[in-house]
Amino acid sequence: MMERVVSFFSSLGRPTLTFFVHLHRFVLLVLETFRWTIIAPFKGKKVRWRATVEQAVRFGWDSILIVTVIAFFIGLILAMQAADQLKPFGAEIYVANLVAVSLTRTLGPMITAIIIAGRGGSSIAAELGTMKVAEELDALRTMGLNPNWFLVVPRFVAMVMMLPALAMLANFVGIGGAYIFSVSALEINGVRFINQVALALVMKDMIVGLVKTVVFAMIIVFVGCYQGLIVEGGAEGVGKSTTNSVVISIFLIIAAEVFFTALFYSTL
Repeated sequence: MMERVVSFFSSLGRPTLTFFVHLHRFVLLVLETFRWTIIAPFKGKKVRWRATVEQAVRFGWDSILIVTVIAFFIGLILAMQAADQLKPFGAEIYVANLVAVSLTRTLGPMITAIIIAGRGGSSIAAELGTMKVAEELDALRTMGLNPNWFLVVPRFVAMVMMLPALAMLANFVGIGGAYIFSVSALEINGVRFINQVALALVMKDMIVGLVKTVVFAMIIVFVGCYQGLIVEGGAEGVGKSTTNSVVISIFLIIAAEVFFTALFYSTL
């Protein structure tokens, strides 16, 4: 009986201990990245801007097509669903309000972050994981280069710059999809639709969305980098870490969205 009790608590203890070990290492990665990004440039260790621009092109420019297409469809879906509920009351014009506020506050930033987590976060984990398996990280340390400064910081800066821009683009495209549906199917005057959007949106909606995207960007890049840096076991380990980076990123993005929604709901 005693052996079963000990076995039960040990089965609980190992995962808990592993979780706190990973949490400790993750926090150290975050703190070191902030140090290399904010403090180190004042000491002569500048950010690798050329590498940052290259990563920004990958995360931003190369993702424009998929983000715009999905945002357009999301705007159409929201408009159609809202119109179905508002039409019996003769309030189709409020489709503009619903779509604009929903996209700007929540859906635009969150959908964009999920897309980039699957596209950019997975590539970060795969790249760094492959480099670790190939012992390229050890080669960097041998040459006196810190892997965090050399690899993580450019991806961090690029992601923080690009995700808010992509989210803003998604907002405009999604509202454009709702505009096309409203003008063509609901026969709402285009100028009236735009005026309704302008009345519905206030500055706090834009600020809330931008704050979220910055946090989402940090989640994506830190989870992707951490999963890449802890890869073990060759190609199989790279695949496992890549999958984990996407799953964990999406989970944390949704959890952060819940937190921010509750926070801003109670304070704004």
